[in-house]
Amino acid sequence: MENFALIAIAIIVGYALQKFKIFPEETSIILNKYIIYISLPAIILLQVPKLTFSFDVLIPTIIAWLVMAISAVIVLIFSKIFSWSKEITGSLLLVSILTNSSIMGIPIIELYLGEEALPYVLIYDQLGTFLALAAYGTFITAYYSTSGNIKPRVIIQKILTFPSFIALVIALLLLGQTFPPIITDVLTKFANTLVPVALVAVGLQLQFKLPKDDLLPLSIGLLIKLILAPLIAFGICITFDWYNLAGKTSIFEAGMAPMITAGAVASMANLAPRLSTAIVGYGIIFSFITTYILSLIIL
Repeated sequence: MENFALIAIAIIVGYALQKFKIFPEETSIILNKYIIYISLPAIILLQVPKLTFSFDVLIPTIIAWLVMAISAVIVLIFSKIFSWSKEITGSLLLVSILTNSSIMGIPIIELYLGEEALPYVLIYDQLGTFLALAAYGTFITAYYSTSGNIKPRVIIQKILTFPSFIALVIALLLLGQTFPPIITDVLTKFANTLVPVALVAVGLQLQFKLPKDDLLPLSIGLLIKLILAPLIAFGICITFDWYNLAGKTSIFEAGMAPMITAGAVASMANLAPRLSTAIVGYGIIFSFITTYILSLIIL
């Protein structure tokens, strides 16, 4: 319940700050940059070195990456059909693909599947969406935020200099290592700022009245993230006979709201920031309903 309260209160605070014009208009941009350059690298450095690899991690990991890959193809198909701009396509390739696997995933999955499902939540989060944010997210940001003729050298340079990618490389080199307590404490304090700061930034940018041009990509983005993604995960589980606790957890994870940090990355990269924020905001609200319906189907 604490997570749900934080989500609601932080978004309301950000929305109130926006409506009463208490902070400057560029505040959301500053907060998103803080997330990308400080909070997110801190989480990567804190969590990735703790990972251990075993056969048990395969099911949630495979499902996570298959769902993201298939969903990305669906986004590209819709982009081709409706002739979306690079900014809109890049936005949906982030916020309609990357899932809110921990902030929303932990309390909702514990509610429906119990505490024994939480290890699979962490596996899906760490080896699935978490690594995807650092690697896939960096590539999408670099590719779709580049104007004019796109040169491989420019994309590679953006990827190699993106803070989360640098943090990921360092973290992978430190697998199995333990930081001194003082470093762990500092990283933890910075990492803990990500969720409230990101949610306030969502509230600062949230618009309930959107231009008509945004309604179609918003609807399709939510359709892919909240409905098609869990159906894809369900199909994978049935196909490979993975309809166990790990599989059910993965289905729920696939159907969670869009990742808040993905919205922050899209906004910072100027990938349709108004649309990106709307998909994240509305996705959080609607996900409470869609995950309940999902529980009636798979339980």
